[in-house]
Amino acid sequence: MGNKIAQHHITVAQGLARKWWIDLPDKDLAYLVEGTPEFTRYIAELRWGQHFALLNREEMMGRVIRQVSEWVGEPVQERERINCHHNFTESEVHFGKRVWVSRKGAIQADAGRPGLIPGSMGTASYVVEGLGHPMSLNSSPHGAGRSYSRSAARREFTHEQLREAMSGIEFRDTDAFVDEIPQAYKPIDRVMADAASLVSVRHTLRQIVNVKGD
Repeated sequence: MGNKIAQHHITVAQGLARKWWIDLPDKDLAYLVEGTPEFTRYIAELRWGQHFALLNREEMMGRVIRQVSEWVGEPVQERERINCHHNFTESEVHFGKRVWVSRKGAIQADAGRPGLIPGSMGTASYVVEGLGHPMSLNSSPHGAGRSYSRSAARREFTHEQLREAMSGIEFRDTDAFVDEIPQAYKPIDRVMADAASLVSVRHTLRQIVNVKGD
């Protein structure tokens, strides 16, 4: 959904650059000017898309709680829920100025804000608390990040290697997930070490089951 919204408004921005004879080094550097109808429309749709994503995460959590409750035979006692945006844009104040912050591959890490930093489908993930580092604009990494693109991972790794990497973890054992093999991602422990000044770790999570759409 977000990709479709972005592609539409990128096309709008590129059209405006041509209309107003704006000379860009690359067409993908086209922009929308704050205060114009095009910018206002883009922000409205962007916020709709981000809310859509938030509600999707709420729906998934609700389904997980329902299924766990059925499995254990009694209601789940929910003590805390963390619904953590990543890859999003928001208007914030930093260093005394109101700015638009786009966190690509990042989450918001204000002091005391809980967050989630996942590893790959076969490595650890972390529940964290932001430290509010001003030079990061109160941000931290949102996960391990890829070392191999999806196409490169498919060339480099095999289905059998995926099975070995996922030993002891329940997952959907198909060729469709070779590009999600843990080795295609950066080591999450190194990412967390690099982020030590940005977040503190509250809990380390280990997978027992992995659910991905095919």
